[in-house]
Formats: sequence, C-alpha cells, structure tokens
Amino acid sequence: MSAYAGRFAGRSAIVTGGASGLGKAVAARIVAEGGKAALWDVNADTLAAAREEVGASDVQALDVSDAAAVEAATKASAAALGGKIDILVCSAGITGATVPVHEFPIDSWLRVFDINVNGLFYCNRAVVPLMLEAGYGRIVNISSVAGKEGNPNASAYSASKAAVIGLTKSLGKELAGKGVMVNALTPATFESPILAQMPQSQVDYMRSKIPMGRLGEVDESAAMVCFMASEECSFTTASTFDTSGGRTTF
Repeated sequence: MSAYAGRFAGRSAIVTGGASGLGKAVAARIVAEGGKAALWDVNADTLAAAREEVGASDVQALDVSDAAAVEAATKASAAALGGKIDILVCSAGITGATVPVHEFPIDSWLRVFDINVNGLFYCNRAVVPLMLEAGYGRIVNISSVAGKEGNPNASAYSASKAAVIGLTKSLGKELAGKGVMVNALTPATFESPILAQMPQSQVDYMRSKIPMGRLGEVDESAAMVCFMASEECSFTTASTFDTSGGRTTF
C-alpha cells in the first residue's frame, strides 16, 4: 500500500502514454492512493493489460497528435471518470532519429514535434476548460533534462522538450490564481521503454552525464509527478522539477 493512501481520494486523472513506462507508473500510484485514472495511449494492444494492471476506470486508444481525437477522448474520459478531470499528466512522447542536425530526416523532426509539442498542447487545451469550470486542476507536462541542456544527435527531442517547458511556464502563469497548477518534470534518463528507440551509444552517453552514475528509476520520477498532481502542490506553478541525479542544478 502506498504511504500516501487516500491522497487522491475523489480525484480523477487522465494520463497520456499511460500503457507503459512513467505514465503507467503514475496512473497506478494515483489509483493506489484513492483516485481514478483514464489511460490514453497509441498502443491499443497494451492498453487492455495496462487497464487491468493499474485498475484504470477508462482507456482511450488514440494518437495525441490528432486534435479531434483528443477532444473526443477528453469528453469520453470525463464521462467515465464521473464528469470531471482534476489531473492531467502528459507523458506521451517519442525520441525521433539519433543523428546530427544536418542529417536529421525532416519527417522524423515533424513527427517528434507532432507528438511531443502539438499533442501535449492539444491535451492541455482540451482539459483546461473543465478544470476552470471546477476551479481546481493539476497539470503535469513531462519534459526532459534534454530540454534544458540539449543532447547531441537528439536535436528534435531536445528542442521539443524545451518547447514543453516554455508552454508550461506560459500556461501556468495564465492560470495562476484560478486553482489550476501547471508544472513540468525534467528527468534525466531513466529505465523506460522509450530507451528502445535509441542506440545503446546514446543511452551510454546520457548515463555518463549523470553525476550519480546511474540511470533513474521510473518510480523516482512517478513520486515527483504525483506530488505535482496532488493538492499538496498548492503554491508552485509555471515551474519545473528535476529528477536528474545531479545533472541539472537550475
């Protein structure tokens, strides 16, 4: 049982990228701590298993880069969660190609921004009106240490995650004073299925930049996300939280 049992009692969450990795870990913790969760993921094959494992109240198979699909899924999940959405965690993301800028495929660049930036924007945009109506909300956008420092041969990913930070700061300031907190997480590399999208040399490089000398664990980032998603996070918005093993200090 979670040490924070009951922390999310009466709260409902949408978690994108919820079928695996950080998204699934966050959703599982929200449910374990008394809340309800809807899982959104492009991978329909793993959603059913994730729903059973997490105890989710709803699943939606969709590509977040489809704005109309996001709007429809928001309505469907809100209905399934009892008519409200208190929490949005945007964890869906892709890495794109691992090559120098001058060799970067344009289609890969566009796809990374479609998922990591446009898709996240569509999700934030769709959920905010429900939170404003309720006078309460917590939005957590998953960025990356790459968005602060840049990783070589990962220009699209780094640039997209920097954009997530900028969007988060802008939206957080817009909603400050309205009961809706908007923050971002900037983790260093942690054990996750997304690592399969990268060559081992890139993973080794990112590990070498972490002063603790190891990759993070998904539960370490999930714990930080759940603080940001909770009522306890009441005086911090438009900000970023690190789980970087000492890599970033700002």
